[in-house]
Amino acid sequence: MSTRVPDEVLQGYRWCRTLARSHYENFPVASFLLPTRLRNPVAAIYAFARTADDIADEGDATTDERLQQLDAMTLALDAISSGTTPDAPLYQALADTITRNKLPIALFHDLLSAFQQDVGKHRYADFGEVMDYCRRSANPVGRLLLYLTGQASERNLAMSDALCSALQLVNFLQDIEQDYRENGRIYIPQDEMQRFAVSEVDIEQRRNSFQLRLLIQHQIQRTSKLLRAGSPLGKVLKGRFGLELRAIILGGARTLEKLYQQEDMFSRPRLDFADRRRIVLGAIKQGFT
Repeated sequence: MSTRVPDEVLQGYRWCRTLARSHYENFPVASFLLPTRLRNPVAAIYAFARTADDIADEGDATTDERLQQLDAMTLALDAISSGTTPDAPLYQALADTITRNKLPIALFHDLLSAFQQDVGKHRYADFGEVMDYCRRSANPVGRLLLYLTGQASERNLAMSDALCSALQLVNFLQDIEQDYRENGRIYIPQDEMQRFAVSEVDIEQRRNSFQLRLLIQHQIQRTSKLLRAGSPLGKVLKGRFGLELRAIILGGARTLEKLYQQEDMFSRPRLDFADRRRIVLGAIKQGFT
């Protein structure tokens, strides 16, 4: 029986890898650290999430137009489920990834529900609401990777959820100004802003007040605990996939450190060459301890 991958699927994977390389991320995506066999599926999963995220966030489309485009992605998932894959490169690659690896398609629907929520919901009353968003916007990605590698035990899934939620929170903390300026969103819980006497005007006018610093430090400390709670997964998973995960965890931790140390809470911390070298060496070292 032939296992040849159709040309349209190969073209789809190339499209997904190009998209993955074109976006700056503090955390490596489908990088050289991954085993070769995982790079295409990981690129397809990333491309799906990135496409939906860009629909929700980028460009000048109206709210209705964004929701229509996301609804079209939902229909594409339904088509894949029924065995009728759309011709677009993204879905050619995604259908192959889902079918070949028996991935739960419900996790892709969870991702879309989070991006649909992003279009209309711009404030979060409390941390519980934020975590519910993370459950659908971030956690499915980690779960898909565990299913992809055949390591989706209940314990591993729980640690993955903690890690993915933490990394989502890291992104919120490093993009406070960008989220507000570009999309009018504030992911810091409203009740905690009130508790620390920080107003939306403070965010709008980039006021690096003492109260804001205390609020952000509170967010960083909680996120760090969540990141540490999931970090044992990096040692549980072996080989190059475990190495990639440890690098992602160390990248998230280093980003939090930089954010905690910097004077401007609205500035996005960037990982430089020295940071990335230290992260890779640290990930390798942890694999032997």
